[in-house]
Amino acid sequence: MNRILVLISLLILSACSRSDRDDGCRFLVSNAVVDADINLNLPQYEPLRFTGNTIYIQNQGIAGIFVSNAGNGNLRAFDAADPAHAPTSCSRLNNVSGIGTCGCSDENEYSLLTGQPVNGSSECLMREYRVESIGTDMFRVYN
Repeated sequence: MNRILVLISLLILSACSRSDRDDGCRFLVSNAVVDADINLNLPQYEPLRFTGNTIYIQNQGIAGIFVSNAGNGNLRAFDAADPAHAPTSCSRLNNVSGIGTCGCSDENEYSLLTGQPVNGSSECLMREYRVESIGTDMFRVYN
């Protein structure tokens, strides 16, 4: 009897499909390269000295990257492509006061400090890239 219960349990578990969240978050599968050096002494990166500030760096990742100061000397970097869309002209996120807003009809919004959705229909997380301190006021963003 126990064997039958185990067999039935295995069949039920193997029949379960992936969640809707997984299916809706499959768009950012590109092998886009991210390799950016950030020197906080340069004027274009100086806003990152202050907690909560975010800058956009183009020509990195799929649609550029957002780099934010998350506090305590920690920088976080996320791709500027909406993870709930295939890359299109409307799916590049725009920074509106620390919120990445999608120009597509669903108007998804994401926190640029955490990468989590804050408004819209998306349950996807933004694609995050590694940030490493490489010296005083110097950081490297890469994948």
